[in-house]
Formats: sequence, structure tokens, C-alpha cells
Amino acid sequence: MTAGTEQTGTTELAHGFCFGEGPRWFEGLLWFSDMLGEAVHTVNLSGSMTTLHVPGHSPSGLGFRPDGTLLIVSTQRRQVLRYDGDTIELLADLSDLVPAALGDMVVDEVGRAYVGSQARTNGTIVRIDPDGTAVVAAEHLDFPNGMAITPDGSTLIVAESTARRLTAFTVSPDGGLTGRRVFADGLDGPPDGIAIDAEGGVWVALTLAQEFHRLASDGSAVTDRVDADGRTAIACALGGVEGRTLFLVTTTDAYPERLIGTKLSRVEALMVEIPAPGVHDAHHHH
Repeated sequence: MTAGTEQTGTTELAHGFCFGEGPRWFEGLLWFSDMLGEAVHTVNLSGSMTTLHVPGHSPSGLGFRPDGTLLIVSTQRRQVLRYDGDTIELLADLSDLVPAALGDMVVDEVGRAYVGSQARTNGTIVRIDPDGTAVVAAEHLDFPNGMAITPDGSTLIVAESTARRLTAFTVSPDGGLTGRRVFADGLDGPPDGIAIDAEGGVWVALTLAQEFHRLASDGSAVTDRVDADGRTAIACALGGVEGRTLFLVTTTDAYPERLIGTKLSRVEALMVEIPAPGVHDAHHHH
């Protein structure tokens, strides 16, 4: 592993929430969950926030369908919700399909949602198709966490937290996950949220290592490191005007239950060289 570039100069964008998760950039706003605060927030580049309350749910993974519908993972209830800008409704109840509470989610360009179930040794990924059908797409994962799909749509990468590795799958035309392989292992800490840039590099939040790393597109080396300044690195997302803002979600403890009732989570922003995928063809649909 090469040392890579040490990044500094983050700017705080938002704070005052309990446990941030699942940051996603969409139409000029960063959306993120407050898992313990039962809410989904947005923040814009000048720091103005909005709050969407989801009482009774502990939201985590977020994703947008091509029509702009927001999907929200309800972790403990093992459900996925949908928000059309007006009301929140149940999209799918995965209780009968999954072995453990849900975590992160990634939505592809046709609107299929991949949702992780966070069992420590037999975790699964469930795929929810646009028609609402849900099937188990992958299993035997060691605490599947952050997920992302490569810019060309061909590969899904999932962080396996307890195994300290990233695993890749080939996405078949029908949305199946095949050809499982190790993308990167021996990471410096358990990986949580991930984000992929236009060159296929993968940004990884390494919780206990208190750092964010960028891995080369073949997973072979760390090209960049961002010190989370003694904080737990939870998740990251690329966005902003040119797609070159890396949003960093951090908190003060890796164990959410210790943070109930606190407001210590925050979102910071950092300019990076390589932008998010498809910034200039954001309105192009295949």
C-alpha cells in the first residue's frame, strides 16, 4: 500500500444531529439520514438545512430512483420506504427475507435498489426491482455496509465491515449479482460508507481508523487519505457544483447506542481532484 496524498482543509457544513448516515448528493442538496434522530436532512452548500421527520423509523441508507423518488432504509423495522416529496409510504417489508437489521442501500440507474442486511457472518444483499419485487441477490457477507455501483453500471462494490474488505460483484442485465471477488482487503479499519468517483476510485470511510481513504480503481493501492481528526469516519459522498466536493460524515463513537440523545455528528466538505461520475451528463438516461 502506498502512503498516498494526505488531504487537509475540510469545511464544516452541518452539525447538531445524532448519528448521520447515507449521504447522497441530489439536485443541489446533500441528503443524509440521522439514524437515531428519526429524520432525513438536507443541507445545501451554504449550510442551510431542512428536516424530513420519519418517526418510528431509524433511517440509514438512501437512494433516488430515476424519477426522483427518494428511497429510505428503515433499519430496525427491516423496511424500505419511499418519499415522493409529499408523503412517506412503505415500499417493501423485507422482514421475511433478511437475517438482521438493514443498513446501506444503492439505487441503480433503472431504479433497482440493493439493500444490505447487516449480519456479522451471513449478511445478505436484497434487490428490490422497480415493480416492488424483492429477492436475495447475495449472501454470506460479513456485515455488508456501504455499497456503490461503478460509473459504467457493470460492478457493485460492497464494504464488508467485520472482514475489513471491499467485495465486488458483476451486475447482470437483470440485476443479478455474480462473479463475486475481493476488490480490496486488509483495510486499515472496518469500512462503513463508500463512494465511487468518475475514474472508478473508491472513497471509503474507515470507522475505527478514523480516516477516509481513496482506493485506486483496481483496489490495489490507497491514493489519498483524509484524517477524520480523531472522529469516527461513517460515510462519504461526492457532489457539489462540479462533483468535486467530497462530503464526509463523522461522529464521536463507532457504536450508535452510546450516542443516543447526543448531537455530535457532523458533515464536512473537502475539495478533491476527481469528480463524481456523470456530472456533465447528469440528465442523460440510457
